[in-house]
Amino acid sequence: MTPCDKILREAVENKADIIGLSGLITPSLDEMIHVAKEMERLGMKLPLLIGGATTSKTHTAVKIAPRYSCPVVHVLDASRSVVVCAQLLDEDMKEEFFEEVTEEYEDIRQGHYDTLKDRRFLSLAQAREKGLHTDWLSHPKPVRPKFIGTRVFENYDLRRLMDYIDWKPFFDVWQLRGKYPNRGYPKIFKDKTVGQEAMKVFEDAQQLLNTVIESKRLWANGLVGFWPAQSVGDDIHLYAEDIMPRSSEPVAKFFGLRQQAEKDSSSSEPYYCLSDFVAPRQSGIPDYIGMFAVACFGAEELSREFEEQCDDYNSIMVKALADRLAEAFAEELHEQVRKDLWGYSQEESLNASDMHRIRYEGIRPAAGYPSQPDHTEKTTMWKLSDLEEKTGVAPQR
Repeated sequence: MTPCDKILREAVENKADIIGLSGLITPSLDEMIHVAKEMERLGMKLPLLIGGATTSKTHTAVKIAPRYSCPVVHVLDASRSVVVCAQLLDEDMKEEFFEEVTEEYEDIRQGHYDTLKDRRFLSLAQAREKGLHTDWLSHPKPVRPKFIGTRVFENYDLRRLMDYIDWKPFFDVWQLRGKYPNRGYPKIFKDKTVGQEAMKVFEDAQQLLNTVIESKRLWANGLVGFWPAQSVGDDIHLYAEDIMPRSSEPVAKFFGLRQQAEKDSSSSEPYYCLSDFVAPRQSGIPDYIGMFAVACFGAEELSREFEEQCDDYNSIMVKALADRLAEAFAEELHEQVRKDLWGYSQEESLNASDMHRIRYEGIRPAAGYPSQPDHTEKTTMWKLSDLEEKTGVAPQR
């Protein structure tokens, strides 16, 4: 086998656009995993093609793709590599192609894991030992937010949110899905099968959106809050005052759940817990945690009105638009947090598409999702911020 360092060195020296690995014997499979990990460690951005007699799409999706954050694509045979390479090198097509492959491989991985009846778990002590351990003293100190406590955004200008709308989920509501390379907005309008109908639905949406904004039948409220915080084991303690050391009683605690499902033997990925991303109390480094919540109001009432008029189309439409506005509000408010209210990414310059692809700095975990699947944490969030009293945003019950 050609050594990994030679492959990568030659790729860099010859300014390669793509790296391709072909495996004819079983040991090649482990070497491919190693190459992907090395490319990630070195910060490389080149697409990685996988092929050869011993390879498969499932092995690529489960074992190789998770090791490298840039495109990893299994190619069945050499004759098909030309089409794949053309898509990966086309500036107008590569993003959507990568998204398509990423979604497909995620489905393959999930299907593979679902078949593992005897999935093994580490003990909590073992998982903690293999958690993310940061040398906090060697990193820049966390940025202090502009304020401690909460700030309410009431009757937010919905027109400010228009440019932040992600239209793909809107078309999903209507089961309109373009085929590659015409999957996303606005390329879906070019799709031979659904393009014309997608355009009609989109134009109807624009008309209704303008109507409900002008008539103020939909409105949005939101809240942003910041608190001094330190991690204590797997938990995060929040404090009312920004005083060091954090010796007072915390005003709230978030209880972290650490990953324990055993990872692939070739993976060096830590067993994460949200508390890993907050400076430990014993570090003496002041850290902070932020929270925001948004909601779009008026959709249920307006939807019922359409139903009473036997207008099921607009009844569904107004709910779909309210959902998109709420998500757009989250994107716009989070941008304010990063660039101004917390200000840890003041030089950020991202368009809406980049935000939807989560290319911003930092993480945005949410209760009920994999990083914190426990919905009961919402009770703490609502109580801490007086969210329902200040904004009318009620927790799901």
